[in-house]
Amino acid sequence: MSADLSAPVSTGRTPTVIRVLVLATFVVILNETIMINAIPRLMSDLHVTEVAAQWVSTAFMLTMAAIIPTTGWFLQRVTTRQAYAAAMGVFFTGTVISALAPTFAVLLIGRIIQAGGTAVMMPLLMTTLMTVVAEQDRGRVMGNVTLAISVAPAMGPVISGLILQVHVPGIDSWRLLFVVMLPIAAVVTWLGLRQLRNVGEPQPGVLDLPSVALAALGFGGLVFGLSKFHSDGYTVPALYVAAGIALIAAFALRQVRLQRNGTPLLDLRVLLVGTYAKALVLMSIAFLAMMGSMILLPLYLQNLRGLSPLQTGLLVMPGGLAMGLLGPTVGKLFDKFGGRTLVIPGAIGIAVSLAGFTQISLTMPYWQLLALHILLMVSLAAAFTPVFTLGLGSLPMNLYSHGSSMLGTLQQVAAAFGTALVVTVMSSRSTSLIAEGTDPATATLDGMRLAFLVSAVLALIVIAMAILLPNRSANPHGAHPAADEEQAPELVKS
Repeated sequence: MSADLSAPVSTGRTPTVIRVLVLATFVVILNETIMINAIPRLMSDLHVTEVAAQWVSTAFMLTMAAIIPTTGWFLQRVTTRQAYAAAMGVFFTGTVISALAPTFAVLLIGRIIQAGGTAVMMPLLMTTLMTVVAEQDRGRVMGNVTLAISVAPAMGPVISGLILQVHVPGIDSWRLLFVVMLPIAAVVTWLGLRQLRNVGEPQPGVLDLPSVALAALGFGGLVFGLSKFHSDGYTVPALYVAAGIALIAAFALRQVRLQRNGTPLLDLRVLLVGTYAKALVLMSIAFLAMMGSMILLPLYLQNLRGLSPLQTGLLVMPGGLAMGLLGPTVGKLFDKFGGRTLVIPGAIGIAVSLAGFTQISLTMPYWQLLALHILLMVSLAAAFTPVFTLGLGSLPMNLYSHGSSMLGTLQQVAAAFGTALVVTVMSSRSTSLIAEGTDPATATLDGMRLAFLVSAVLALIVIAMAILLPNRSANPHGAHPAADEEQAPELVKS
């Protein structure tokens, strides 16, 4: 989907196309975490091991990592309505297959198809927003996007926990997760096709199949290797990670060559824009910290404090809701005061909250855990909305879709890396202490503290990047930023 060459118009209202895409994105992203609480039911009903059952989430993440790099190319080749219809049609098909799945293998296929549709929605939303919303209104509108991308993952485990409590004769409880989603997805799809209007015109271009293969195998292999560190030791996952990095390097070299004499699948010239590159680093590490806490807190609350999955979901839900509901307010503050006013305090809040989690104990009051989690989520909200807006706003219009794809891809990699990092640190520390004679509960707790400490140290990089970011984008209406003026001729080429 190419950018409209006319300048976006400031109306003070969120365009209908963005409202529809935010709603659809919320629905599809919700599915990424909705199966977390269903693992025990899958093991019982479909007679699979816990490792196998975990693949309903792992396969979703792997598919996202493999497909998102191709969406920059795809969105420039089809209309807005075609991209939306394809994404929601694929998602709906995957949901139907999952709901009716007679075996675990069919369920896994359904989840992979679901993820294929989800992978398109986020870049589609971001690209359309940057194209149709005027620069002075982007913070406010991006705040609504933050609501979708932050509340949905936080609400997934809570909603699934509630649905799994419902008993319908003749229907496995985990199937209800998809049955409930079907009418919602159908209504959202119908509403979108009624309301959406095309933005920009498709551009011709040839799909480079070797690039598709390298991206899928490279990013998919990297995420898969990172996801296996906590269960398969270190040697085999490290080989997958090394192979993934090697394939990504080959993918990058091919994109550089295609940028000169062809059509790149993912245009890496976005990385030449300083503001975007800084925003990318900040977002990746902040997302890594968020995912690390999303892994560690449930482990702590359920394994060490004895809470049920539903109780755990309810305890962390206020933080997710605070993050999402503050999104529009943060966006308005960004439009009024600029990014540094929000991003720097947000980055400091991320580091402080993670440092606070290093003090967890077996008797820490739940209200303190709740306060720390809310501080973390609110701080992430203060950072994410301005960072998304500043980063994408610094790109020329013809690179919006590629910038959105790069952001989405690194989100998946950061999520996998964050999970691998905290679980590996926690496991290594606890295993070492147990070998020295420490009781398992104390050893695990100490391992969690160390994992939170590592995350807090990484958060210092977030603070450094926040200080380096400009207060506002120097790129209104898609012109190339003055800060990178010497690169403008090369970057704005079609």
